[in-house]
Amino acid sequence: MSKAPRHLAVIMDGNGRWAKSRGFDRTAGHRAGTDATRRIVRACGERGVEHLTLYTFSSENWQRPPLEVRAIMSLLIEMVNREVDDLNRNNVRLRTIGDLSVMPEKAREAIESGMERTAGNTGLQLHLALSYGGRQEILEGVRSMARAAQTGRISPEEINEDNFRRSLYAADVPDPDLMIRTGGDHRISNFLLWQLAYAELWFSDVLWPDFDETHLDEAFRDFGGRQRRYGRVLEA
Repeated sequence: MSKAPRHLAVIMDGNGRWAKSRGFDRTAGHRAGTDATRRIVRACGERGVEHLTLYTFSSENWQRPPLEVRAIMSLLIEMVNREVDDLNRNNVRLRTIGDLSVMPEKAREAIESGMERTAGNTGLQLHLALSYGGRQEILEGVRSMARAAQTGRISPEEINEDNFRRSLYAADVPDPDLMIRTGGDHRISNFLLWQLAYAELWFSDVLWPDFDETHLDEAFRDFGGRQRRYGRVLEA
């Protein structure tokens, strides 16, 4: 049984190793990874996924060599500018989570332009996690709740999961049903720490540039056969 999740989150890992295994520099791996991104975005739209969140650039990735960071930002600008017309043709809306304020100006402008140009689309919602960290997101939510309590807009006793969730990025988006990580590592790497609480996790040894619709369907079939209990005991 194959069942598409309503919200799919993806850690796109393995670009650097893909390049190294072929004798290329890491930039070539990131470029090859954009082709996989295009394939998976299109496949998710065709399979009825409503939300797709891609871990595009973490808050920790700023610590990578400056040359690699600049190359990634250039690829991001190139990809958004190149793909926005295709996103519109396929009714895909581009959104982001993370701290865009620290992004280079040209990259931020390209992203904001892409979001504006696709804002009216009602199909797949494509969320790029940019300069994003799960701990950072939770801390910002805590600060927001603390400020609300300090000014009397809410009492500490009134703080619950629902109103705390509204203080996080993309509060209108349902939590992921399935998280896929490529590249062979079995960890979530500070990605959507709050939102992944009850997500199903699926790990693949395939490096991201080689990940395609066949692998996506394999993950969806596995997801479709799982029982999601959310801590409850289901009756037979």
